[in-house]
Amino acid sequence: MKALATITLKQLRALAGVSESGSITAAAKALNLTGPAVHSQIKALEQQLGAALLHRSADSAGSQLTAAGAALLRTIERMDAVLSHGIEQVRALQSGEMGRITLGVVSTAKYFAPGLVKTLRLLNPGITIVLNVGNRDAILRDIEAGAVDLVIMGRPPRYPVVEAIPLGAHPHGIVAPPDHPLAGRKALSWADLRGETFIAREAGSGTRILMQRYLDQLGDGETYQTAEMASNETIKQAVMAGLGIAFLSLHTVISEMRHGELVLLQTPNAPVSRHWFLVHAAGRHLEPAAERTRDAIQRLGGSFLPAYTEAGVNQSETRGRGS
Repeated sequence: MKALATITLKQLRALAGVSESGSITAAAKALNLTGPAVHSQIKALEQQLGAALLHRSADSAGSQLTAAGAALLRTIERMDAVLSHGIEQVRALQSGEMGRITLGVVSTAKYFAPGLVKTLRLLNPGITIVLNVGNRDAILRDIEAGAVDLVIMGRPPRYPVVEAIPLGAHPHGIVAPPDHPLAGRKALSWADLRGETFIAREAGSGTRILMQRYLDQLGDGETYQTAEMASNETIKQAVMAGLGIAFLSLHTVISEMRHGELVLLQTPNAPVSRHWFLVHAAGRHLEPAAERTRDAIQRLGGSFLPAYTEAGVNQSETRGRGS
């Protein structure tokens, strides 16, 4: 262990050079050193190891490795391979070809986030992406704490301050089961909705905040009945079971609408149009892998978002009227 602490790469390079060129003189020329310098490096290495590493010819015309020298050379070759690999990894990390990042997404985005991560892995297989899902409040805390590199969410916050890139449209609306009395009716008003129970996400959810703004505007601040549930999946099941209606991201209910399990009610100014954004903390240095991932998401241009269309909704409404 004492010898290991004092051995240098210069000494090992000198021994490898002699082995490759066949003499100290030739090795010195290849390494751009003097003959005495190469001799001194190898001599010091022999003293540290307590073993002769070279058979020196009487006329100094050539040198051959001893058994100990050959054993050490094999180690040098393995070290070179490992060191080269390490240097390549550093280069890849610096260029963003390798690395590990955390992508935070609000709960509603979990319906398309796994597909996005798969696409990103195909584009940059050297980058490991950890997916972190939470409601809006939790994701904002993660941004402030530096626990996430990039985030996909709705309306960017005022605090913490972030840099935001728009990704694509994010429609919302009120959904109901196809046999609901309001299904298929045109031009609904607050008078039609005021007696309904709205199944809502928990406080701190972006969807809950948007629902409250929409209904407060629609009902001019009039109170309404709510039932709180902690996930979109639970809310969808509750709506399908007839426990109430719900204001949800239409990206979370596309499948149910296409299969006629839910319908979009024709309420004023709906669907409510919002946007998805890719954000990261303003002023925070992004590692190369995070920069590369940010640029890849931006180039995708929202192509990973669910394909919501008015035609798909109208088809579900037709099923609702026939129920």
